Amino acid sequence: MEAIVLAAGYSSRANAFKMMLPLGQISVLEQTISKFRGVCSRVIVVAGFQAELIQEEIEKIRNKNAYSFQIKFVYNENFNEGMFTSIQKGCNEVNAPSFFITPGDCPLVKIETLQLISKHKGDVVIPSFHHKGGHPIKLSKVVKQKILETNPESNLRVVLNGYEKEYINVDDPGVLMDVDTQEDYQEAVQYYHDSVFE
Repeated sequence: MEAIVLAAGYSSRANAFKMMLPLGQISVLEQTISKFRGVCSRVIVVAGFQAELIQEEIEKIRNKNAYSFQIKFVYNENFNEGMFTSIQKGCNEVNAPSFFITPGDCPLVKIETLQLISKHKGDVVIPSFHHKGGHPIKLSKVVKQKILETNPESNLRVVLNGYEKEYINVDDPGVLMDVDTQEDYQEAVQYYHDSVFE
């Protein structure tokens, strides 16, 4: 298994570069990446806006030797054309038969949720909390191929509509929580401190 972490956006609604905001002892981005331990052999981080900051952060994370997976940094020079170009850039790097895809600002998912989703077969597997789909989603290489063949101006939703989706109910509000705004960030910090994250 591999994972694509999308970290190319402008963070325009957060009034700060959200990937670098602290959450616990580490950054939002590292929290997101860390959840793939024990599940993935490689995590592909796609950067765009402020890519050098992302690259520095990845170097820091690598130097800790805290994770068993490889971390690959990829720069999407077309990031300003939308998230789908970053998804395509990440898919170009994927070698595994199935892979996760998640925005870099979804740091509160439980590792158990990832372990559960990784075991499910299907082209599109989506964690669901209270009947609402969240992240990360797991996709097959068939879907990867379709993503790569699709017009860059399209979006992931359009591609996924062509496949049967399997929703897995999880007891994990973290699948729905992202850090889009300052309020989201404050909520994330509160949730992090109230939960027993290792």
